[in-house]
Amino acid sequence: MELLKSKTIGLSASAKAVVSSLLESQELSKFNTDKFSVFPGFCDVHVHFREPGFSYKETILTGSRASAHGGYTSVCTMPNLNPVPDSKENVLLQKQIIDDTACINVYPYGSITVRQAGEELSDFTSMAPYAIAFTDDGKGIQQKELMREAMLKAKSLGKMIVAHCEENSLLRGGYIHDGIYAKTHGHRGICSESEFVQIERDLQLAEETGCPYHVCHISTKESVELIRQAKKRGVNVTCETGPHYLILDDSDLQEEGRFKMNPPIRSKEDKLALIEGICDGTIDMIATDHAPHSAEEKSKGLEKSAFGIVGIETAFPLMYTHFVKTGIITVEKLIDLMSLNAKARFNIQDDNSFTIWDLSSQYKIDTNDFLSMGKATPFEGYAVNGKCVLTVCNGKIVYQS
Repeated sequence: MELLKSKTIGLSASAKAVVSSLLESQELSKFNTDKFSVFPGFCDVHVHFREPGFSYKETILTGSRASAHGGYTSVCTMPNLNPVPDSKENVLLQKQIIDDTACINVYPYGSITVRQAGEELSDFTSMAPYAIAFTDDGKGIQQKELMREAMLKAKSLGKMIVAHCEENSLLRGGYIHDGIYAKTHGHRGICSESEFVQIERDLQLAEETGCPYHVCHISTKESVELIRQAKKRGVNVTCETGPHYLILDDSDLQEEGRFKMNPPIRSKEDKLALIEGICDGTIDMIATDHAPHSAEEKSKGLEKSAFGIVGIETAFPLMYTHFVKTGIITVEKLIDLMSLNAKARFNIQDDNSFTIWDLSSQYKIDTNDFLSMGKATPFEGYAVNGKCVLTVCNGKIVYQS
């Protein structure tokens, strides 16, 4: 029981009882518990598990197993699927696969618009009992009036709008950050304005409608400041960023598809603003935007590779190594960012879920160890601390090293 007193952070009383029982069991008694730290199961509100429709990239089975390997017990899956979850029927199709194959809690989003085409609202009412929230992630809502209509409808149903903010008219065929690397290597850049102008619009709409609003994967310094000021005004807004935006900047880019994601890795100034945002509470959550693709789709360089990287199995070791061990944030703050804040905002209950880590373990990230079908990560070969020993979801062991 000394472990429970000294090395558990944020666990419920019921979860502590499960931990105690497991550590006293014959199955786990062989482990050196002096090396263990126990955390609530992590929660990622932004993952792509690709099923139904694109199971050659990832499935709910493989994605949930990879999540458990990364210490996650709850995730929310994005709607860029086939069929798009824009109706009760299509959401239930995905939910049936989840019920049949997932080893952790998987919560599907419903799409904001029919087929994610950005022209008419999906059937929010029929989807509301089954969808964690509504998003068109991967596409920004271009029409202001349509977004206002979506916010009003979501609010009436007690649901949140989760937004990928991207102004299409400003993209100009870009595929990496419009910064020094793009200019010196002859690449077309994505300007920061394409993200933050739509965030600014949506914050005004959220303030006007009172709809709960969450911003996906922010990457620019302007986005941080807009959300900071909106929170001061009392707007009901939260936001997330990813480990890659906090650790890398565009000077780290290489001519490989594993460095391509949307939004792109931006400048050092943007990275520093994001770090300030996680320290002062402007940024509420770390989300991975885990987006697996086939090896072929990621083998075509920066220009022609598909957007997206994997991250569900590396997020905690990277954040612990680069931010806790360096003294930028405490481990308690990291658990807020990777677990407790997301569960509170999205009303996710998984009290009997936790993950046990050996924080003294040192190793280099090796994609051969991934359980995800996707292998594209900019962090291949990075030295990190922290290895997952065990993950328990709803009282059941779902990963054991």
